[in-house]
Amino acid sequence: MYSLKGKRVFVAGHRGMVGSSIARRLESEDCEILTASRSELDLRNQAAVRRWIAERRPDAVVLAAAKVGGILANNTYPADFLHDNLVIETNVIEASFRSQVGKLVFLGSSCIYPKFAPQPILEDALLTGSLEPTNEWYAIAKIAGLKLCQAYRHQHGVDYISAMPTNLYGPGDNFDLQKSHVIPALIRKAHDAKLSGARYLTIWGSGRPRREFLHVDDAADAMVYLLKCYSDNGHINVGSGEDITILDLAHMVASVVGFEGEIRYDLTKPDGTPRKLMDVSRLFEMGWRPKYDLRQGLEDAYRWFREHVEKGEVRLNVA
Repeated sequence: MYSLKGKRVFVAGHRGMVGSSIARRLESEDCEILTASRSELDLRNQAAVRRWIAERRPDAVVLAAAKVGGILANNTYPADFLHDNLVIETNVIEASFRSQVGKLVFLGSSCIYPKFAPQPILEDALLTGSLEPTNEWYAIAKIAGLKLCQAYRHQHGVDYISAMPTNLYGPGDNFDLQKSHVIPALIRKAHDAKLSGARYLTIWGSGRPRREFLHVDDAADAMVYLLKCYSDNGHINVGSGEDITILDLAHMVASVVGFEGEIRYDLTKPDGTPRKLMDVSRLFEMGWRPKYDLRQGLEDAYRWFREHVEKGEVRLNVA
């Protein structure tokens, strides 16, 4: 057990969907939460990161900061996704070591695994095959961060661990159709279609690929659990242990949103990995379980979306 009582915990990336949820979850722990806005600290600036961490002296770090996006964004900006993520994770991990941070949790991604990995995907599947080409730049950066934590642990004996969450969604998600992942994109499309009276909405690809999803608040709870209870060289999968086809997901989202039209396919768009379900038996055997089922989570995500549309914080392009 790593006790958080009286500890100073730096949440890097606290403005993002995952980081903000982790910061909220830490509020129920007896610890001090440290955060830094982008205007206060550019995590791509090595000198600034070293200085900030040296001055604040956190006891623990949760590295949730990353440049993220869906298939379109990854395909369009591969250099940005590789460079920015490599620099962010290298700067934070190295500065944490310099300042003798006692515990660090690095958040990776399920995209680190081979495109055709046996299902469900065990942690040991890492580096056993080729990556999915549509997001390999992001995946390579996340693999590097995971390996950097292992290298520091091996060479210096520090307690740095890595967690690989599955596809996350929920409050604070990105609903920009040019940059969003599948669930926020479907919520946005279904909402727009309902308001405009459209007869159908279109999904990318065939709808046959299967994906696993986890509500961001469950992911945050898992990260705090691992921060306190996990210490090992190997990374650990974080997910729900269940998957669903993109087509069935689209119908579920449409039902939650109240869109009653047709679901159509755009077969000119890529499907990506055929299936991506992670083996979460190691985490479950430790005693952790998610609280949200998928429909409950989608209802929560759509509720957050509607509230922020009404506040003018999410722009819609409705004809």
